[in-house]
Parts: sequence; C-alpha cells; structure tokens
Amino acid sequence: MCGIGGIFQRHSDQPIDEQLLVNMAAIQVHRGPDGFGVRSLPGQGVGFCHARLSIIDLDANRARQPFVSEDGQVLMAHNGEFYDFQRIRADLSARGVRFTSKSDSEILLRLYQQRGLEDTLPLLRGEFAFALFDRARDELLLVRDRFGVKPQYWTLTDEGLVFGSELKVLFAHPGVTRRFSSEGLFHQLMQTVVPGSTAFEGVHQLKPGHVLTVRRQGGRFEISDRPYWDVNFPRQGERDGSLSESDHIEAVRAALLQAVEVRMVADVPVGCYLSGGIDSCSILGLAAAVSQNPVRAFTIGFDDARYDETPIATEMAEATGAEQLVMRLSGNELYGHLEDTIWHAERSIYNTLAVAKFLMSREVNRSHYKVVMTGEGSDELFGGYPAFRRDMFLHGLDDLPAAERQQWEQLLQEANALVQGAMLAEEQVHDAALEQVVGFTPSCLQPWLACAPLVPALLAPEHRQACAGYDPGAAIAAGLDPEQLEGRHALDRAQYVWIKTMLEGQILTWGGDRVDMAHAMEARPAFLDHHLAAVAVQVPPELRIKGKTEKYVLREAMRGLLPEVLYKREKFAFMAPPAHADAQKRAAMQTLADRYLNPEAIAAAGLLDPAGVPALFERHDHPDTSAAQRVQLDAVINHLICVQIMHRLFVAADLPAQAKAMADRLGWRLHQEEQAEPAYARIGMSSAD
Repeated sequence: MCGIGGIFQRHSDQPIDEQLLVNMAAIQVHRGPDGFGVRSLPGQGVGFCHARLSIIDLDANRARQPFVSEDGQVLMAHNGEFYDFQRIRADLSARGVRFTSKSDSEILLRLYQQRGLEDTLPLLRGEFAFALFDRARDELLLVRDRFGVKPQYWTLTDEGLVFGSELKVLFAHPGVTRRFSSEGLFHQLMQTVVPGSTAFEGVHQLKPGHVLTVRRQGGRFEISDRPYWDVNFPRQGERDGSLSESDHIEAVRAALLQAVEVRMVADVPVGCYLSGGIDSCSILGLAAAVSQNPVRAFTIGFDDARYDETPIATEMAEATGAEQLVMRLSGNELYGHLEDTIWHAERSIYNTLAVAKFLMSREVNRSHYKVVMTGEGSDELFGGYPAFRRDMFLHGLDDLPAAERQQWEQLLQEANALVQGAMLAEEQVHDAALEQVVGFTPSCLQPWLACAPLVPALLAPEHRQACAGYDPGAAIAAGLDPEQLEGRHALDRAQYVWIKTMLEGQILTWGGDRVDMAHAMEARPAFLDHHLAAVAVQVPPELRIKGKTEKYVLREAMRGLLPEVLYKREKFAFMAPPAHADAQKRAAMQTLADRYLNPEAIAAAGLLDPAGVPALFERHDHPDTSAAQRVQLDAVINHLICVQIMHRLFVAADLPAQAKAMADRLGWRLHQEEQAEPAYARIGMSSAD
C-alpha cells in the first residue's frame, strides 16, 4: 500500500522534472513513509513517483518502485495490494518468467508483459490503483480497482497530464489549477458528489472499475475512459432458481472465509477494526479462526451511550480471544482534529465519524500496526442500510398490503430516529431524473437531495449564478449506467446506486482510504472482494432482506460466530454524535464556525454568501426545527466549515512550495533513493519495527 504520482507530457521530447516527482512523492509521505522512488524514461516525456509503505517484501531496495521492464518498454507504479500473488508468481515462474523481487506489485508488470492489459485485469484480486506507460504504444494507462477502495486522480495542464493518489499530489505540480468549480462546490455542500468528479475545476477521479487510456497523437491526447468491471446484479428471472436458502448461506460463508484468508497474508501483523456490527464481528471471528495467534482488534467508542457500540464489540473480542484496544472520543476531540482530517480527506464531511477514523488510524500506527481488516462493503452487498429496507418495502414487495407497508415505514423511522435526516430523509423526496433512470428516487440519496434546495442561498453570487438551473439529481443520474439498472429488482437498483455514489464517494474516501492512509495504515475491506461480490449478487432480494431482517443471509452464514445479542439486533448505523447532540460538541463546532464562517473569512474565500450562512444557523437553532431537520442542518454546517478549510489548505496555500519543503525536510533527494531513511520519526509517526 503506497502513494503514486506521475507526469505524461503531450510531446515525448518534453523533459520531465524529476525533482518535481520527488516533491509529489514527499507531499504524500503519510501514505508511504518507508521510502520513495522516481523513474522517468529518457526521451519519452513520462515519469512516475512512488512513496512506499512496506507490507509485502520488506527489502526496501529490491521492491522499490516505480518498476521499469528490462527492455525499457514498460514503466509501472502501483498502489494497493494484489492477493493470490504467490500463486500467480509461481505459475509465471514455471513458464520461464523471472522476478526481481518478492513484492506482490511485480506480478502486474510481468502479467502485462505476457498478456497485455485486457487479459491481466481479470486475474487481479484486491484493492489497487496503478499506472502503466507502454513505450511501444506510446500510451499511458490509469486503472482503479473494482469498488474504488484505492483513489486515482488526474487532470490536464498546458504541457500534459498529471495523476496521483491524492489531490495534493496533483496540486504539488505548479501547472495544475487549484480552483473550486461551481458545480463541485454545490455537491460539497449537499454531500453526494457526481461519480468521477471532485470539488475542483478540471480535476477528475477515475471511476471504480475503469481504465483511462491516454494516447499521444502529434502533440495532442486521445483520451478514453471505459469500464472493465461492474457489480452486475442479474436481471429479474436470470438468477439460478435451483439454489436453496441453505445453498446461498453456504456460498456466502465460503466466499467470505476465502476473502478473509487471502487478506491475512502480509509480512507484518494484520489487525481488525471492530465495532458492534455484524460486519466487523464476522471479519474478526473468521480472522481469529484463521490465525495461529491472537488478533489485535481496534474499537472506536463515543462518550454518548446512544451512539456507542463498545459493549457488543468487547463481548466479541472476548469470545475470540482478541487483544482489544478501545479509543473513546468526545466532541472536543472530534472537532479539534477536523482540519487535519480535511487535509487528508480532501472533501467535505457531514459527520465527524471521519475524524474518529482519522484518530483511530493514528492509534493503530502508535500500536505499531500497518494493516487492519475492515467491514466496509457488507451493507452494500447484503442490503444492510435502513434506506434499502425502505426501498424494498416501497418498491420491491408488490404484494405487501398498504396497511402493512405503512406499519413497516413507521417501525423503520422509529428504529432509526437518531440518524433520521442523514441515513433516512424525514419526508419522501422525488427526483425526476433519477426516477427516469432508476425507476424511483433511491432512499439513500433522499436526505442529500433534500439539502439541495438549501445550497443556492449559501453560495457566493458568482457561484450561485453559475449554478442557476443546475439539477444535481440529473448530474448524479447521468453518472449511472442505465444498462446495469434495467430489468433489475428494486433492491438491486437501490444497492447499485449506493455502491456508485455513497460507497465510493463517502465511505471509501473520508471513511476509508484517506483517513486510514493518513497514518500509513492499510485497510483491507474483505467484503469488497469481487469473488464474494459475485456470490452476493446471486442471492435473491428476499434472502438479503427477509421480512424485517436485513442482511439475513449473512447473519445466517455467520451465526455461529456472532454474540446472540448481535445476531438478533437490527442494523445500527455507525456514526459519530452530531453537533446538536450535546453542548460540548456544539461549542467545539461553534469555535470552528467562528474562525471559518465569519464575514471576513467568507469574503476572503469567495465561496459562500455572507447573508446565507448566518440565516442557516438561525434556522438550525429555531425551536420549531425538528430533530431530523437539525441532523440535516448539522451536516450542512459541517460542509460549510469544510469547504472553507479546503480553500485555505488547497487554494490559498502554495502547495508546490509545501511539497518542495516536505522533500527537503525528509531528505528525499533526486538519485538518492537508496540513502533515504524511513520517514516515520520526521512526520511524527511510529515505525512498525
């Protein structure tokens, strides 16, 4: 797991500034403190950089990236993990292919040389983002893993293309424009972003399961962006009807066990994140069964008992013999580290759970761990969120009597009262563009679509005018593949939309890689194994949500591992207490608001309306505002603070100068990669040694 970056010039005779590549590696040192590498191909106008986190093959020089093929035809940089790499390496070795390292990354170079990209991609299992330059074809290939666990950004400059694992890697290049787009700002304030977009003008995020091909033709680029994989829920009537309930339970159990087993492979210890949910408890239970030694479990606790899941997590840790570390957080700690979290997340967040996970990755690092398995993806594959239950009984159960449908809705709202306004909209929202593509407005998007009417009044006049007539729902709908929605069950469609929007744009970003890698910690979400996904999509909707029980088939598959109270418990949305939940947290939030949302700060950034912002606070504090509306307005206030922080960090600041200063501070110098010492101490981290 690492960080990558690179430059691809429009003309092959344009030189590459290799010191700039060093700077691009240095600004993401948190992703790879174990060392760095820079390679360019003479006369080819292309160069890559790499910041390494050593997990497989700890020999720093032998596994140093970027890799160049022996004939100088292929340049490669890889971020992430390839599982099953030992078998692939052994198979290729038996065919006469020679390896120079024990790194999992090298299988990509050798497979590409032997098979080309099309035949290589189906063999890659894991979480990854990589870049390949093929000299013979004079083209750059950027690839992102199937679910988007690993990030990959790119943008065009006057001279060429710049890419990297984080936005700040691109912004370290002096030719990259750092400016909010009006539409990007709109989506940062309403939470849900358009797939493939960012907050910044001209800066793109490669979509999950996509390949970007950039070919040079006479000083210009031919750019194509195409999918190589999708979730692909079967059309109605195409599932294998011969499989029984027990068949599906056995298949899920076997696939999840294999996904966990391959993710236990590392040359460093592997721990687990542990909440009180079925997902992480299942992962820990299987990991403990696979491992010969006790597994370290890391748990986030909150000082508000309504949101705290540590009792169940501790029961699970004791049952498996895990060594549990519990980190308890208060409101002051959560808002006190928001700015640091945004530096890494590079987008707005609606809930300080992102900060909690940022602080937890710091605890993991201080415990001298580099790798943890996590439970992300379970709800997406097995129908765990309350929004899915709502869509199931509203749109997926045609024979459900109206009275019973109303009763289910009432029970769902009561059970999720704490997260109403964030996980569920207070009132149904209908979006014409989404209903045309999906068939209904997915419940997962409704809380944020309900925020959209608030946004124009919050925008500075310039941005408000630019967004006149803008339809965020239509923009999101345009980013979905209609062929993957047509003919599918309502639950399949609801899950597909979540996977393409909330999972990639939120859970795997500010709730995943970005806050995990902030402290050089690799997260391995076993549920997002594409072999397990292939099993999960074959499970009929009525076995994912059976009656009023969500994730039914997973519960049954893991029943022998789970505490009884958890097996019987309804899904509880894991989130940090919102600001209005207690006076201490509201005061901590207000301190940030006073700094970033005062008239002078608003005028300096030029993003927000100086009258619209205080009007929103007044609405938040009005006694007639409902609890659900207050949760929603808490989220919007967080977004307001966040975009102001983003402006300070990424627009007003001199990122190229910061990147150069970081390289100097680290002692990372061109052609001195082998002499560079691990950077942990210089950036305030703990080494795993």
